[in-house]
Amino acid sequence: MRVSTAFNTMLGIAGASVTTIEFTPVGVVVGLRLRRRKLTCPAGGRPAPPTTDRPAGGGTWTWGRAGLFLQAEIRRLQCRACGRVRTEQVPWARPGARLTRDLEDLVSFLAQRCDKTTVARLLRISWASVDRAVIRVVTEALDPARLQGLFRIGVDEVSWRKGHRYLTVVADHDREGAIVWAAEGKDHAVLEAFYDELGPGGCAALHGVSLDMGGAYEKATTNKARHVRQCVDPFHVVKLANDAVEKARRWAWNEERRLRPPERRPRGRPRTNVPPPLDRPRWVKHTRWALLKDPGALSDAQLEILGTLRRDRSVLHRCWQLKEGLRDLYRLRRPDDAPRHLDWWLAWACRSRIPSFVALSKTIRANRDRILAAVELGLSNSKLEGLNSKIRLINHRGYGHHSAAAVIAMIYLCCGGITVQLPTER
Repeated sequence: MRVSTAFNTMLGIAGASVTTIEFTPVGVVVGLRLRRRKLTCPAGGRPAPPTTDRPAGGGTWTWGRAGLFLQAEIRRLQCRACGRVRTEQVPWARPGARLTRDLEDLVSFLAQRCDKTTVARLLRISWASVDRAVIRVVTEALDPARLQGLFRIGVDEVSWRKGHRYLTVVADHDREGAIVWAAEGKDHAVLEAFYDELGPGGCAALHGVSLDMGGAYEKATTNKARHVRQCVDPFHVVKLANDAVEKARRWAWNEERRLRPPERRPRGRPRTNVPPPLDRPRWVKHTRWALLKDPGALSDAQLEILGTLRRDRSVLHRCWQLKEGLRDLYRLRRPDDAPRHLDWWLAWACRSRIPSFVALSKTIRANRDRILAAVELGLSNSKLEGLNSKIRLINHRGYGHHSAAAVIAMIYLCCGGITVQLPTER
């Protein structure tokens, strides 16, 4: 059997045949010849005639095995669709790539499961080549129909780099929180770009969006989809209540330190069988988790702390009651009772004379309709918050990324439902 015939069988490249084989110190260089006569634009345009100037020359691509390279002569063409001169498309590589399709698919499959440095070392390519391969695979594999059939979506931001660098992420509640869109930034213009890409028909089909209490996403949704019911995520509401409890606890701790300054230790050996006096400021400081944890997860010691606060009629016990009263809004069996429950809680918080909860009541009152919409529709960003944790893991796993495009490509690859088929599975 001829060597060229053997390589034709092993490589199995459709639309090309092996012409030359050269063994070099770097590896095996396989020369290819395209069978087709018509030139095809890489952008997907119709076949076009070649240009009148000289050919573009030869190109070299790295195959999916170490030390194997493909070489072929490529020509230039005048694409009518693009309106400019481009090089012809080859069947074994994506446009603009110097890695073959098989190698880029293998790179993306590994990038879903480990960091890019490990992939680069395993396949003996550069880190930048891994980065560009992932972007090309995601661009080709990303389903354009992912923005169709959206009815309930969740919007949230996630930090991807220090210096207040954020990404806006949109997920579909009806598809297990799959990420359908991501872009750099977190202002209203970024989310408006999503609504523009969704189009008037897609915006008209939306009937619910869950978001945080920030004004940027609210403004974008109001400008582009005024009919959509905006739902404030319960996680952010409960987080504000926990922050109010923390402010009250720190105030109580400072008050105890002011009223009961630390006593000077007496000279000599301390008496035996005499318990030391209770350090009240320190005790108040360590009531944090008893006040913030879910009541069903409290330990016996934390339950005893709550009992002591109740017997002392401490302001911290009232803060705990206010926090749990707000959480009860999301535990109601009938959503129709939510407006009456929220109004009762707002009146209670206003009369509490606790500064942190008085301020919280004003914030809750300003977002009352959006909070009740979340209870009625049962929307929350819980799945999106879990995906945000996965996004942070992807970013940390890569030890940071140099561009937002690289992070977004990894988000689509790992959280967008993309399945990479290995060359051995075809």
